[in-house]
Amino acid sequence: MPPTPPASGPARPAAAVNEEIRALVLECGGWLYGDTRIRYEQLVAEWAAAVRAGIVEAA
Repeated sequence: MPPTPPASGPARPAAAVNEEIRALVLECGGWLYGDTRIRYEQLVAEWAAAVRAGIVEAA
């Protein structure tokens, strides 16, 4: 099942989302399953959207 897209609203910078991803992975010792895996997938989708938005802004 695909992750739920992040809630609409002001987008966070990719660096901020990346920091949250790193903290999540460190917190769980690298074992992503259950709710942690779902949250990780949501963050990765949010990060990818932030990166794409940054590319569009730069163009």
